[in-house]
Amino acid sequence: MQTPETSSDTKFSPEPKNVLWTIPNAISVLRILTIPVIAVLVSQRHLMISLVLIAVSAASDGVDGFIARRFNQVSRVGQILDPIADRMLILCTIVALGFAQILPWWLLVVVGLRDLVMGVLILILAQHGYGPLPVHYAGKTGTAMLMLAIPALILADFQETHFFGILHLVALAAVLWGVVLYWFAGVLYIFQGVGLIRDDTLHD
Repeated sequence: MQTPETSSDTKFSPEPKNVLWTIPNAISVLRILTIPVIAVLVSQRHLMISLVLIAVSAASDGVDGFIARRFNQVSRVGQILDPIADRMLILCTIVALGFAQILPWWLLVVVGLRDLVMGVLILILAQHGYGPLPVHYAGKTGTAMLMLAIPALILADFQETHFFGILHLVALAAVLWGVVLYWFAGVLYIFQGVGLIRDDTLHD
């Protein structure tokens, strides 16, 4: 991945460039285009195909970050596209799982509200000349838990057996913990953003 929020070795990444068309950006765009397809497949319970596409999406997420850092193709556009792809995958898949009656709808509201708040915060910070906030470990952990738990929930819906029942409970617990960490990191980002805006206002 190409952003501080989704990369574990950001401090070793090259300086982002003001370029639009790079291989990592093209991969990120393709990931975004596949997300509605995944959501429709999940909602219609084509679970095996959707799991394959989620796996491909997750793999491409690591590939674009590797290419960006290895071949010095880190871009400012990529820093925007990459988290958008991650959040769209989480949000759209949760919507699909709601339609498939695998997850409760209130979970969509909780996750969607967090992303809405973060989107507003990013827009406000951009007005003050700030880019993405430095990542917090809780944010990376929460996102990772959700990205792992969602395929596990889909897999757990294959059969009504004791094993898959246990897998469903474990995956659901991981989703809940992921949401808690997701929001905890969101609150930290809000405090960081408010601090930056306050300092910016005081210096003006």
